[in-house]
Amino acid sequence: MTPEERAEFYRRRRQKNWAVLGALLALVVLFFFISAARVLRG
Repeated sequence: MTPEERAEFYRRRRQKNWAVLGALLALVVLFFFISAARVLRG
């Protein structure tokens, strides 16, 4: 594996990790708002 290929591999892995982090944060926010709505509704 050449240094350029290795750099591209790590760059793609970083992008994928950020995408997964974004999806998880979106789920956390969604669950928070659902829970808050249920508590406020009674």
